This record gives sequence, C-alpha cells and structure tokens, in this order.
Amino acid sequence: MTASTTDLALDPTRTAVIDVDMQRCFVEDTPLAAPGGRALVDRINTLTRACRDAGALVVHTRGWMRPDGADVGPVMDRLVPPFIVELYTAGFPTAELHPALEVDAADVVLDKPRYGAFHATELELILRHRGIDTVVVTGIATNICCETTAREAAVRDFHVLFVDDATATREMAGVDAATLQAATCASLSMVFARIVQTDELVRAVSAQRAGALA
Repeated sequence: MTASTTDLALDPTRTAVIDVDMQRCFVEDTPLAAPGGRALVDRINTLTRACRDAGALVVHTRGWMRPDGADVGPVMDRLVPPFIVELYTAGFPTAELHPALEVDAADVVLDKPRYGAFHATELELILRHRGIDTVVVTGIATNICCETTAREAAVRDFHVLFVDDATATREMAGVDAATLQAATCASLSMVFARIVQTDELVRAVSAQRAGALA
C-alpha cells in the first residue's frame, strides 16, 4: 500500500496538508485519545514543517461544537454521549489544539461541526481560491474524521495522499487500533487515496524545494 519515494511527485504550491483534529481531547488524557497521540504530534510537526517550508498550505481542523448545543444535530445527539461532545465543545480546554502542535501564523485553523473537514465549512473555497489540487491527510482518528475528510476530498476531485504513520486511532467496538488502521488504509487505497508514509512525503517535498532553489 505504500508508495515508493521515487515516483512520489507533487507540487507543494498546489498542495495542502489537512491536519485533522489534533486537539487535546484526541491526543491524550481523555477517553477519546489515540494511543501514541503525543508522539503523533511530533511526527506531524516534522511533516508540516517540511511541507510549509516547501510552499504548501497547512490547515489544522478542530471538531468544534457550539456551547449551546444548537449544532449537535439528531445523529450526534442520539449516538454520542453528552460528556463526550463536551470534550470538543467551544470553551472547553480539551477542545483546543494540543499545545505541542506547531501552528504557524500562515496556517489556517478551521472549525468543523461534523466529522469531515469539508461539510459545513469553507475548506473547499479556501483550497480552490489558492489553486490547490492535492491534499495530504494527517491526524486523529484514522477511521472517523481522517477517513471522512479523505473521502470528501476525493469526491471533490482532489488528489488525496493519506499518511498512514501520521494518522492514529484507538480501539473501537472491540476492534483493536491496528486492525482499524489497516482496514481504513486498505479501503481508501482502492479508489479514494494514495497511502504514504511521513518520511517519503518529507523527502518528496524537500526534493521539490531543493530543485526550486537550485
């Protein structure tokens, strides 16, 4: 499923990293946190730093609900316990981006009321305005918000790179995290996204930057 470094070519100036929901509640110390979430922050920082330096846009999304609950909706209200929704509700410290996550002044912070980053947000408008045709998906959780965002991007005709080792999830419904991670990447790789690793993507954008400076 992993692409080879030699044929991974992209134009960073037409690329955006969509860094999905690296919030306190998904990184550590809550029931929603992915194991290894804190280490994932460092890996994502390495990737976004390289992409940003090469001219790519970095977008950090946040699952973000209104304090009055007006945008929770019937599906989330029925399936998600209120104490879980509170963890990513505006005003709660757990909803903020993790303090170790590097957020540059040039980055976009995008609040989203649902699992995908495109639904009910201005993300597509932002990307089209900048001439972006390729998106790189990182973050938490692999099989929920990351996967939904990748599928949303693909059906909008963006080229999608899904970073296997820069996404993470936790055990869900008795299925272990490794199995969920593998199944998500397998499904996406069929028609929605190209599955890549952090190091090969960093090498690819660094090579593009070196070529542009030569």
